[in-house]
Amino acid sequence: MKRSPFVRISLFPPISSRISALLLLTVTFMLSLARAEIIAVAPGTTIGQIDRFSPAAGNLLEDGAVIEVLASGFTWSEGPVWVPWDNQLVFSDVPENKAYRWREGHGVDLFLDPSGASHRGPDISTQGSNGFVVHKGKILLCQVGDRRIASLDTEGKTFSTIVDRYDGKRFSAPNDLCIDRRGNIYFTDPPYGLVSEKQREIPFNGVYRLAPDGRVTLITSELERPNGIALSPDDKTLYVTNSHAPNPIVMAFALTKEGAAEGPGRVVRSVADLIKKYPKKGALDGMKVDQEGNLWMGGVAGVVVVSKEGVLLAHLVTGHSTGNCCFGGPDGRTLFITSDNMLCRVRTKTRDGHFAAK
Repeated sequence: MKRSPFVRISLFPPISSRISALLLLTVTFMLSLARAEIIAVAPGTTIGQIDRFSPAAGNLLEDGAVIEVLASGFTWSEGPVWVPWDNQLVFSDVPENKAYRWREGHGVDLFLDPSGASHRGPDISTQGSNGFVVHKGKILLCQVGDRRIASLDTEGKTFSTIVDRYDGKRFSAPNDLCIDRRGNIYFTDPPYGLVSEKQREIPFNGVYRLAPDGRVTLITSELERPNGIALSPDDKTLYVTNSHAPNPIVMAFALTKEGAAEGPGRVVRSVADLIKKYPKKGALDGMKVDQEGNLWMGGVAGVVVVSKEGVLLAHLVTGHSTGNCCFGGPDGRTLFITSDNMLCRVRTKTRDGHFAAK
C-alpha cells in the first residue's frame, strides 16, 4: 500500500515513548544517586595493611597507623596536592576529565570540569588532568588531553599555558611535575593519553626542565615510561619513576645549583620483586620525597617507601594499583593516597621535603 505523503503530527508522544523517557530519567537519577553513595564512605573505613621492613619505618609511620578510605567511586584517581591556603586536597579523576577536592568535615565535591581536555573530537584525547602542584600561591597542573603544563587562575575558572612544546613539537601527554625553590619546573611526558601514535610529535618519552627564563631542556629520554617525579629536600637530586613493568625502576639525577642535569642518572631501586609478589597491581607511578629524603612511590599494590639509598623501608598495601600520593593536612603529616578508584590517607611522622617552601 502506498504511504500518504502527509505525516500526522501529535502534540504528545505515544504512551510507549513517554514511558521509555520516564524510565530513562529514572535510571539516570538512580545512577547519579548510586555514584553519590559510592563516593560517600563511612568514617573510619580502612583497607589493606602496612608492612614494615626496617626499624627506620618507626620514624616515619605512626604506631598503629592504618590506611583509611576517605572516598571511592572514581574511575582512576591521581595527582593529589594539598592546597594549604584553602585547607583542602585537590586530585584528578583522569579518564573522567574531572578534578575533585576533599575537605575535612565536608568530604568530596567537584573542583574542575573539564580538568585537562578542553576540546572534543574523534582524534582528540579526553583524558583530563593528572599531576598537580602548588607553588607560591598558585596551582599548576599537567593536562593530558591538552598536552601541556598549565596554571589555574585564583578563581579556579581559567587555565593558562605554561609550556606545551619542546623544540617546536607538542608534548605527548604531560603526566607529573615538581618545582624547586628557584622556580625550575620538572615534568614527565609519557605517551599515556595519546589516541594514536600518529599524534606523537616527539619520538621519545622524555623528562624535561622548564627554567625560569622559559627555556625547555631535556633531562633524559632513556626511560621507556617516565612517570612520577620529585626532588630531594635540598633540590640537588631529581627522582623519576619508570612505569614500564619490564623495567620498574626509580632513577636519580644529580642537579647543578642552577637546576640543570649533571651527567647521566643512576638506578636507586627496582621493584620487580614486589611486582612478582603482587602481579597485575601496577608498577611504579607518582611519588613524593619526605624531609629525610625517603621516597614514597605509588604503584605496586599501594605505596612503596624506600630510603634515598634504595633500601625498602615499608609498603602501604591498599591491594590496588596506586597512582600517586602527597603529604598534607594542617600539620603536613598526613599522607593522602590516590589508589585506583579510591582516596585514602595514613598518618605519618614526617612531612614533604619541601613543606616549608609551599
